[in-house]
Amino acid sequence: MAPPSSRSIRIGIDTGGTFTDVVAFDEQSGELVTTKTPSTPGNPADGFMAGIDKVLALLGLPEGDGEAIAAVSHGTTVATNQLLEGKVDRLGFITTEGYEAMLEIARQSVPDGYGNSYFWVKPDRIVPRDRVKGVGGRLDFTGAEVRPFDEESARAAARWFRDQDINTLGVCFLHSYANAEHEERMREVLLEEHPDAVVSLSSQVLREYREYERAMTTLVDAAVKPRLSAYVTNIKTRLSEYAGERDVPFYVMKSNGGVLSADEVVHQPITTVLSGPAAGALGAALIAKVAGFDRVLTSDGGGTSTDVSVVIDGEPTLTTEGSVGAFPSKIPMIDVVTVGAGGGSIAWLSPEGTLKVGPQSAGADPGPICYGKGGTEVTITDAHVFLGRIPPHLLGGEIPLDVDAARVGINELAARLGMTPEACATGVLEISAWNQANALRQVTVKRGLDVRDFALTTFGGSGSLLLCRLVDVLGIPTVLVPPNPGNVSAFGLLTVDVKNDYVQTHVSLADALDPATVTAMYETLTGNAREALTKEGFAESDHSFVRTADLRYFGQAFEVRVAVPEGAIEAAALDAVADLFHAEHRALYGYDFAGDAAQQVEWVNLRVSGVGPIQRPEIARSPVGDGRVPDEKGRRPVCFEPADGYVDTPVLWRNDLQPGMVVTGPAIIEEFGSTVPLHPGFTARIDQYLNVIVTRVETTPGTNEENN
Repeated sequence: MAPPSSRSIRIGIDTGGTFTDVVAFDEQSGELVTTKTPSTPGNPADGFMAGIDKVLALLGLPEGDGEAIAAVSHGTTVATNQLLEGKVDRLGFITTEGYEAMLEIARQSVPDGYGNSYFWVKPDRIVPRDRVKGVGGRLDFTGAEVRPFDEESARAAARWFRDQDINTLGVCFLHSYANAEHEERMREVLLEEHPDAVVSLSSQVLREYREYERAMTTLVDAAVKPRLSAYVTNIKTRLSEYAGERDVPFYVMKSNGGVLSADEVVHQPITTVLSGPAAGALGAALIAKVAGFDRVLTSDGGGTSTDVSVVIDGEPTLTTEGSVGAFPSKIPMIDVVTVGAGGGSIAWLSPEGTLKVGPQSAGADPGPICYGKGGTEVTITDAHVFLGRIPPHLLGGEIPLDVDAARVGINELAARLGMTPEACATGVLEISAWNQANALRQVTVKRGLDVRDFALTTFGGSGSLLLCRLVDVLGIPTVLVPPNPGNVSAFGLLTVDVKNDYVQTHVSLADALDPATVTAMYETLTGNAREALTKEGFAESDHSFVRTADLRYFGQAFEVRVAVPEGAIEAAALDAVADLFHAEHRALYGYDFAGDAAQQVEWVNLRVSGVGPIQRPEIARSPVGDGRVPDEKGRRPVCFEPADGYVDTPVLWRNDLQPGMVVTGPAIIEEFGSTVPLHPGFTARIDQYLNVIVTRVETTPGTNEENN
């Protein structure tokens, strides 16, 4: 339903640990505005609504006037934080009789090969063994029934969970990916015997083989469902009240790089576990592609963590082998690695007396010492403000920082380490930079990619503070800092389409594959995607579908995803998919077995993604100016190297910088939500999209001629 106002405003809101970022796009005028507001961890919906008030005011709309809102897209960390913090309420698990120890057995894997310790203790299971119940009945891998569903044991299990007041349940029966009948019957029994239960079925969450991973993904879905449902329902209600009781279209960002309506996402909460980081990666990918960079690393620095990902040919890489905290999750998600190196990450001393940074965070409340809210532990933000690298305030002066309090904290930590305060603060930032660099190596070097072949895009409130050090540590040639970097995740929410993923396991050697069977399965998956897009309100003419398959060499324990052509599957199409698999396998692992008859190709999973398009805001191009650097906003002492002490450094306001200008370090480039400390030996060039392009003086800038 279109808003009754003469204006049509789409809003993207990304709720982080410290700040809630907001971007609004006027679909009629093309105007784009951004802002930030403090997050409210006690009730994230309060920060959400405060952000809407603030951004509408920037568009000149009266306070509380929500009638102009056309749609809201939201990136949330509700599910992510619940899992990272281990706050899983009483949860029950129902599985096939005889397989009750599935979670206990898990996989025979030990993190980091035992690391530096001699002993490793398996962590607690998401569901303790005494809250697992088996139900009789059995299917084989084709979906054929071996033993009928045992309704008596099913009812006994349902009544036991009811009597124990365990109201959140996951159901995963053996081979239910091939036939959902037994799981659906179990849900009917639960509805009759335990109607208050919140239930997740593996055949709906992940129709893919590998029982342990499917069970874990289903249980994670069940675990986050109550809290996420309550949160989304609260937001929807408050949005409706704000918009004059009108039902405002409300979308939630999914981990796969698409959005889904709030009404649907409550049935698929597992899909939101990387909601915020996914939006940031997509927004940064679009900005970098427009600027002429196709191979990009993204680094999203927030208050709690830094999230990094890889973008190739303008698209972030996807994975189904991700995890959130200690919980594996096989849903499709943008391949993001998170490290505890955000602005609020705490500096601490190990038992051996060495300096460590993170992953513990002071968050938004009490926050760093300089926030003046009762924080007592030195954080990365305290080190930056002590060294003069960020101003003594945040958000353009809205949030003053107590530099003297930060100084006291740094002095105390330095005394414990036997260091000068400047060396201590610089050491905190050096450790943080290496933590970020190691995360970037994890998504590149460990996957066969040369980090030096990529440009780095930094964003988030703290994402650009250490970019000069990352250039030196990693040998990256170019860093791109977008306009309003603190709001890139919120901007990304306005650039993504509605997207649904469907999967069906079908294990078969390529030589034995029946083209008609594969065609029928793809038609079924496409039908499911088409139905979901229609329910989301998209005309059939706007639907698009992406077909892929997971293939492997027979005997391998991992798969490679490749594209599958549209239309009926014939022998020629199967050969083309096999050729793609060989090529992709070589690109990923350095070898393939193309032409080797002894190495057979095996199909494992069929996948379809349904996409419904949403209008994207355009990234405006500005004319090149005369190249003269604007007047300084001011100057302040900044310490870049302890040996050099504090250097009187010019401060420039980013909004004054125009295309064609070149700034030479040392300098500080400030804006409303972020700061770029430009170290000596670095230059910053402003391109025609108002990106700041940072390189070392001796490094040749990017080759995009339009930006030169």
